[in-house]
Amino acid sequence: MGDAGAGANDRERGGAEEPRVLCDVDSLSADPAAAGGALWRLAEPGRQLDANLIRIPPDGRITPHVEPELDVLVLVVAGSGTLGTEPPQPLTAGSLVWLPRGAVRSLTADGEGLSYVTVHRRRAALQIKTRPPV
Repeated sequence: MGDAGAGANDRERGGAEEPRVLCDVDSLSADPAAAGGALWRLAEPGRQLDANLIRIPPDGRITPHVEPELDVLVLVVAGSGTLGTEPPQPLTAGSLVWLPRGAVRSLTADGEGLSYVTVHRRRAALQIKTRPPV
């Protein structure tokens, strides 16, 4: 079936995408000397979720902050560190953490660094509005 048929099938399924492998987390997070930051981001159009693979370099830190709107799941995939709570909680590969909205959170990497995947509901797109006349 040609492109027109595929489009019709997508519309019948509500525009659903097909499941597929998006990245290899182990290979992206394998380099202990890699710089910090986002190593991968979910970017598929029409998605309802956001997800990221984040790397904190050795002894690096994400300072305490609050996410007022979104619960976030964090899955540690490499390295180790500490979740800044009272009391602090150790994190190792395989740790699955729930960060409820409104809670203060911070992450600190140990000497080998820390790589983790975050998953949360996608934020609504920002919309530019015109100012009312003054």
